[in-house]
Amino acid sequence: MSENGNIDLNTIASNCGIGTDSDSSDTISMLEELKKKYSDIELIACFNHFLRLENRPAVLIYLLKELNRFRDTSSLEVITDLLLLKDRENVSDKDEYTNVRVLCAKIISNFKDHRSVFPLLACLNNKNDHYKVRLSCADALGRLGDKYAVVSLIDVVSDEEEKSVYIRESAAAALGMLGDVRAAESLVSILETKSGIMDKFSYLKERVIEALGKLNFNSDRVFRALKNSLSDENPQVRINAIEALMEYDDARAVELIENMLDDEDEDVARNAVVALYNINGENAMNKILQSAKTSPACKDEAQKILEEEKEDMYE
Repeated sequence: MSENGNIDLNTIASNCGIGTDSDSSDTISMLEELKKKYSDIELIACFNHFLRLENRPAVLIYLLKELNRFRDTSSLEVITDLLLLKDRENVSDKDEYTNVRVLCAKIISNFKDHRSVFPLLACLNNKNDHYKVRLSCADALGRLGDKYAVVSLIDVVSDEEEKSVYIRESAAAALGMLGDVRAAESLVSILETKSGIMDKFSYLKERVIEALGKLNFNSDRVFRALKNSLSDENPQVRINAIEALMEYDDARAVELIENMLDDEDEDVARNAVVALYNINGENAMNKILQSAKTSPACKDEAQKILEEEKEDMYE
């Protein structure tokens, strides 16, 4: 009998071929049949138990998706153990479980449980782990919404010796999701250090600026960093800086965004139009349309916004 006193978990596992080398699709078909026989509570008990016994990635992913559907707190420990590959000494190739562990991190964040911060940080900070697992853990920490992770994420995003710039980008994005102003100074330092640098650091700058916009932390140093980013060689960095400045309740920010209407990149200029609409509404659009200096692309964007606004009014 199982712990719940109703079903024999080991017998069911054996009947379904759990923990064997049989064809994964056959096992998954048998697991599907269980859904017709047992209640949700019983299925949760089964799938939790099976997750500890199973080694085939395809079956593990099936079980994880089913447990994510239920999101019962009893599953958190077993999913966390799988993320950490705890008690799986027989695993010879960790990379074979990369997609399984990535899914574990995503599901763990759905539980919104403070205890999950520590295993997620353990994987993120393990520089020998697969980069996809580390990326998923950084994202999960942001989605988890627990500010206990802020200091560690700041350390990751500031680590010049981190061999993967993608990890730093994900840490920056997570800090933006957490919205803790403690991250502001470290994020600005990255912009100041990487000013004018293209190539692999452009995406890092994009994520950093996005994070600063979400922090909504108004300081002169942040403002200067965003202002300087408007001159970056990368158009997307300039767009992100416009969007971050849009959150400032400051006439200086409006003036800077207005200057970007003259940007040589049409997408940047159009984004400046959208930002000005979000700040000053219809008046800003009319000003753009009436200006003799404004480019046709910006006037086209302003006209489109006004037409969409009029359509919304009549819906």
